[in-house]
Amino acid sequence: MTPSLTHIDAQGTARMVDVGEKAQTQRVAVASGRITMSAAALAAVRAGDAPKGDVLGTARIAGIMGGKRTADLIPMCHPLPIDAINVEFAFEDDGIRVTATASLNGKTGVEMEALTATSIALLTIYDMAKALDKGMVINQVRLIEKRGGKSGHWRAGDAA
Repeated sequence: MTPSLTHIDAQGTARMVDVGEKAQTQRVAVASGRITMSAAALAAVRAGDAPKGDVLGTARIAGIMGGKRTADLIPMCHPLPIDAINVEFAFEDDGIRVTATASLNGKTGVEMEALTATSIALLTIYDMAKALDKGMVINQVRLIEKRGGKSGHWRAGDAA
């Protein structure tokens, strides 16, 4: 059985999904991604010595702002009254992992907001540190977990 495409009408035209009749529930989404970089760039970011200033502080603000503006960037996303977006960083051996959590009490999920916050934070790290390493690589951007709504709780690695 082929699943129906919620963003395509019977004539094959793109459309925004009508969420008017859906129940409001608490919804949370967590996304993650990483950026790899040279040891020198990583040391400078960790020490706060990057030429453009506070890389992670700026990336945190950018990620939050990006998550809040998701509907302006992704055509079929609904503008949502986000309750919170948190952006966290973890240093790894060859880079930095970004994890963003978005939440709201609403009629549609916040997966795209968490993914956008993660992506924008990663792009900002690149922008802030590119003078140190133009060869940085952004990868592994993915949804890690979502809670709420009709489909309930999902975690990466759980059986489908």
